[in-house]
Amino acid sequence: MQQIILIIHVLTAIGLIAFILLQQGKGAEVGASFGSGASQTLFGSQGSGNFLTRATAILVAIFFITSLALGYLASHHAKPKDLDELLKHAHPAPVTSNKTSEKGGDIPSSKE
Repeated sequence: MQQIILIIHVLTAIGLIAFILLQQGKGAEVGASFGSGASQTLFGSQGSGNFLTRATAILVAIFFITSLALGYLASHHAKPKDLDELLKHAHPAPVTSNKTSEKGGDIPSSKE
């Protein structure tokens, strides 16, 4: 679940960057470089401002929701509260045994 939300979050961030960079500033006239009003015909008579503004607002809302969801999932991830709980869930280390006889000497191996 967290991976899906993270993918949506990253794609939304990339889309936000693209839409913000496509928008014109208040004083910028892109149509001046293409002729009088030629830039307005691609998105209709109102221009691209309305479309880009709405798309950016939708992406901002999605980005906000995914940010909250990722924060919630990260904060509610199962974490041990103290050292005792951590040690209960830890895997025991493998026990290495030294083979010794009852008399205290080493048990001879068959490889000698």
